[in-house]
Amino acid sequence: MSVVERRPAVYEGSRIPSPIPTALQVDPAKHAFEDILRINFGPNHPSTHGVLRLVVDLDGEMVAGLSAVIGYLHTGFEKTMEQKTWWKCITYPERIDYVSFQANEMAFVLAIEKLLEIDVPRKAIWMRMCLAEMTRIHSHLVWLGTSALELGAISLFWYTFDDRDATLDLFEMVCGTRMHTRYFQAGGLAEDIPEGFYEQARGWCKKMPKSIDEYEAILDKNAIWQKRTRGIGLLSADDAIALGQSGPVLRASGVDWDLRRDLPYLAYSEVDFNVPVLPEGDVYARYRIHMEEMRQSVRIVSQCLDRLEEMRGEPWISDDRKVVLPPREELHTSMESLIHHFKIVTEGYVVPEGEIYECVESPRGEFGVYVVSDGGPKPWRVKFRAPSFVALQATATCMTDAAIADMIAIVGSLDGVMGEVDR
Repeated sequence: MSVVERRPAVYEGSRIPSPIPTALQVDPAKHAFEDILRINFGPNHPSTHGVLRLVVDLDGEMVAGLSAVIGYLHTGFEKTMEQKTWWKCITYPERIDYVSFQANEMAFVLAIEKLLEIDVPRKAIWMRMCLAEMTRIHSHLVWLGTSALELGAISLFWYTFDDRDATLDLFEMVCGTRMHTRYFQAGGLAEDIPEGFYEQARGWCKKMPKSIDEYEAILDKNAIWQKRTRGIGLLSADDAIALGQSGPVLRASGVDWDLRRDLPYLAYSEVDFNVPVLPEGDVYARYRIHMEEMRQSVRIVSQCLDRLEEMRGEPWISDDRKVVLPPREELHTSMESLIHHFKIVTEGYVVPEGEIYECVESPRGEFGVYVVSDGGPKPWRVKFRAPSFVALQATATCMTDAAIADMIAIVGSLDGVMGEVDR
């Protein structure tokens, strides 16, 4: 495990508001001598990355107070899952963060597998890692395109969504659907990898680095982009740790921490990649982290493809018939297989009594799931640790000494998805 390295502070002391760490409050003295204007951003403002309401107190052009109001997208996913069988629950985590569906699905499936103590074929492990890194790039492309659009760079939005569409083509080839795939099953994968996937994925790996270079060519030398992002939305390493940040937000503040490397899961300990870390703690640093992470994800995907091509013909799912659906071809010839298939889909499988917390490095940081089994076919308790919710807690700290025009860039740089915040 790596040692968390401390970088020079981007500001003195702490900027976490008091007494409420997640809300920036107006100095009472200002009410007596200055005009404070309170306005609402949201809950349907296009620059709040979902159904978020920001109550903002303005002192001229400067933000004097800010609080985030959530709950407009509440879906009750966690409680709904407690009423479904383990088998049916797999579709729900994908929809919590609809931009990072594969990573969320994987966290829940890994938790089930550890409770079941089931062996997963190596082919399934490497394919999960391959798709998880493609999902990271997919998520970062959506973030980059929308964040640039909010600051006026409309052309980049079309370029990133063109590459996003190519990424979704790969998901569709493997899973049959472009999003919310349910491809990861307890015990392995839903289906074997189609033969044409390797060639198309190789072409995608060859194209993506060139696309990332083009994105940087558009933004890095753009004077408006530089002025709107550099030195804006500062968050020090100490404040980031105190506020529980993870992922790109944490690493852009100078904290060297990544679950893939420091608490490895799947086969991340067997691949070569770098963890980008920057000390500046501003909007620009978060942008740079996202860009470099996409490059590193392409490296990981290429290594996964090398391994997967060597595993042609190997099993892609466990042969534990108590958990895994029978092979589809058996349903036409075996009544026992047909009955078994029907019972798993309708009644589910039994998971031994116990509790577990499983986490993965999602595109937004540590996405964790805590599940409790009472020994039945349904989870007794489900609770998610959503990085978007934690990132939103840093909004008030990052808004210190910021102008109203900076608020859009700051909120966007935290890369929150409101479906994951509200759940």
